[in-house]
Amino acid sequence: MDALAFPVVRGATWTTDAPFRETEAAIEASKSLGLLAVEMEAAALYAFSRARKKPVICFAHVTNQMGQIAGDFEKGATEGSEDALRLIAIAASSWMSSADPKRLSSGFD
Repeated sequence: MDALAFPVVRGATWTTDAPFRETEAAIEASKSLGLLAVEMEAAALYAFSRARKKPVICFAHVTNQMGQIAGDFEKGATEGSEDALRLIAIAASSWMSSADPKRLSSGFD
């Protein structure tokens, strides 16, 4: 990923299915822990992964400031959507080329 023409940030996020729990105090506490974003998808993906015993990875394309800035839900090409898709394609290709075919079809060990 070092050769990509766009920034990639890796780190922990706060995943929640209740956006109204994202209070100012909770956001500040998350920042103090070094969390990079709040999102609503990863928990469901990883619950599916555990229940079905299938590997899952979550890519979070952070595109807004939790409604803090007007118009911050825009997700067009100029906001990095194409870069995010390119990154996912690179990661998927790399993973598929190195993955054990038995593991891909049967789930976790």
